[in-house]
Amino acid sequence: MPSFTLPRAVRNVRITRTHKASAALVATASCAAALAFTAAPSDAATPAAHAPAAVKPVSANGMPLTAKDRADDGKKDRVVASSVADGLKVTAVEKQGHVAKAAASRSVERKAISQAPKAAPKAKPKAAPKRYANNLDGWIREALDIMHRKHIPGTYEGLHRNIMRESSGNPNAVNDWDINAINGIPSKGLLQVIQPTFDRYHVAGTANKLTDPVANITAAANYAADRYGSIDNVNSAY
Repeated sequence: MPSFTLPRAVRNVRITRTHKASAALVATASCAAALAFTAAPSDAATPAAHAPAAVKPVSANGMPLTAKDRADDGKKDRVVASSVADGLKVTAVEKQGHVAKAAASRSVERKAISQAPKAAPKAKPKAAPKRYANNLDGWIREALDIMHRKHIPGTYEGLHRNIMRESSGNPNAVNDWDINAINGIPSKGLLQVIQPTFDRYHVAGTANKLTDPVANITAAANYAADRYGSIDNVNSAY
């Protein structure tokens, strides 16, 4: 170990126990530095020589953190993490509640729609009754419609032809000179029908009057169908 000589002025000063301890520490440190410098090669550069010194955590006031500070910081971190987790849980629960409420609302709406009474089908408007002209053409057409429903044969041409021969289209025409008239039952109407024939072949749904145009035509056609097969087959007095 190298020796150190104190200056004269220092030697004359009284050295206390504290001074001795300090001098010993300085000497020891100097020796250690000298040994380290001697042992290390002059051109060696180790990674440790240039590595940054480890940074010790410090508190907000710049002082090194104690074990208590680190424990408190860990506790704070856990509280913050727990608070964030609780917030996420609450948000998730609220979102699930919103989704469930919306689904329930849609379910109620679908149920209400499915249970809603179906609108009754609209009734078809009744067809307006067919109207016929109050003339020979209208009487024949109305008689033909009735004959069709009652399955009585005959055509417009057959009816018109016989009507023109028998009465010239006069619904009040009366034959007062033939045998029927002599017997007191004259032929009357468009197709010159006697009362007994009208009573027997009267078509239900028509007026019960011998001189009614439609009733007279349908009764005469019904009689002709029974005797001749159709009014169309009649070409003379019948």
